[in-house]
Amino acid sequence: SSCLGVLLSSFLRFVFILFLWQKESIPGDGIGWSWMDLLKTTTITTPQKNTTTSTHNFDVLTIVITAQVVAMTSSAAMKSIESSRLVQSQRANKVAPFQVMEILQRANELQEEGKDVLHCEVGQPSTGAPRPVAEAAIAALSENQVMGYTDAFGLVALREKISQHYQDRYGLSQDEVPTDRIVVTTGSSGGFLLAFSACFDAGDTVAVGSCGYPCYRNILSALGCDIATVPLNDEFKLTAKELAAEIRRREERKDPRIKGLILSSPGNPTGAMLSPNELEELCKLCEDQNIQFLSDEIYHGITFGKEEATALKYSSNAVIINSFSKYYSMCGWRLGWMVIPEHLDRPINSLQQNMFISAPTISQRAAISCWDADSIAELEGHLDRYRQCREVILRELANFPLFEDVRISPADGGLYIYCDVGARNVADGFGTVNMCKCLLEEEFVAFTPGIDFEDPDDTFGERRFRISYAGGLDTVTQAMARFKKFWPRWLEKVNGDDRQMMHIIVLLQSAEEASGV
Repeated sequence: SSCLGVLLSSFLRFVFILFLWQKESIPGDGIGWSWMDLLKTTTITTPQKNTTTSTHNFDVLTIVITAQVVAMTSSAAMKSIESSRLVQSQRANKVAPFQVMEILQRANELQEEGKDVLHCEVGQPSTGAPRPVAEAAIAALSENQVMGYTDAFGLVALREKISQHYQDRYGLSQDEVPTDRIVVTTGSSGGFLLAFSACFDAGDTVAVGSCGYPCYRNILSALGCDIATVPLNDEFKLTAKELAAEIRRREERKDPRIKGLILSSPGNPTGAMLSPNELEELCKLCEDQNIQFLSDEIYHGITFGKEEATALKYSSNAVIINSFSKYYSMCGWRLGWMVIPEHLDRPINSLQQNMFISAPTISQRAAISCWDADSIAELEGHLDRYRQCREVILRELANFPLFEDVRISPADGGLYIYCDVGARNVADGFGTVNMCKCLLEEEFVAFTPGIDFEDPDDTFGERRFRISYAGGLDTVTQAMARFKKFWPRWLEKVNGDDRQMMHIIVLLQSAEEASGV
């Protein structure tokens, strides 16, 4: 019995020392003991006959260690059980990450290392809000008043300004765009969430273009909607013709009918813009087919030579989504707006109250000054710079060596040039994702690979890339000079020994994934 006790005590002591080896001290059992102190103050020797004190010490230490080991084991087991219950939602798993954010993160790292990085990856204007807007914000903050919530739909004064904007720019009447149908939102992103939630239920089918802003697809998927991908035409547009063809295909396959459509004009990333006639035809088809049309007009104001049109002119049932981020140069102010049809008034009001309460009050107060004469003059100056940047990129790309197979989108508006390098200028492992990474590492130029914008079921994402000219004239001029040096080297990678090595790497990665390594 005594030998068995010694063996048991020795074994538990060994287990305990292993615990201490991993951690200097282990919390006590609620009495406040420190395990290291316990070891220092307790003399453990081989128990002799009739030496009850030493045996007692062993028994106490054995009991305490056993209790602590059991407690730790039980605690770890419970934590394991609890952690297995705390998992991310299936909804979250449907939302794909942005490649552009990885590019941006690496570009920022290189910049912190002292590299001269040229940012052409994101569509964020390099300019701040117009001076009158900034001054209005300062004045509002200087007032000795509480900056409280506004009405769910936003400040009346701001909605009146937005209504007047539609009357002045598009020739609409006040009755066609009353203030009670205007909703001020937390950026266009807040508008998407409100509109999608109000218009569609889980399981509804919503159409998007095969190339477009990825948040459409991702937010809709997160809300449980099914996506109908409509191929764009050769001009990078989704018109009534393409939508009608998709409707017929779904009827023939007996697929669920399309309940909604969202697209932007000018488009992101293509810059392609529907003509007024094309937009009118699309609105009419949606009305005839009982399809809820959502028109993303965030890049209105940044157009080059073609006439803008708002869907509000052709449909009283369309949802118009816009933002202060692009033309008005107020990305970080997180402010946008919607013009909604009458049948969505109550649901969007309820959703806004519950999801956001209201858009940021300080941003609303400041944005009232967006249409002041000085603000418009400043913003039109930004537009002139965008025009110059766009011309530099298009001119340089036209003179690139070995660039004949590359297709360039129309770039009618927006902040981007979108290029399709063609099948001959890519290879396995040498698509535009890898190209953008190499360009960043070798020339410190940040472009966005097309994989963020394309239908995930096709291969165009590895053939296309986007150049943003929001960063200014010096940035794009230097970026194009560096890209011009890089492009022949890239073609050597695609066609040379690097291609074989990359093919081997891809095969090894595939084997690892298949084996679960």
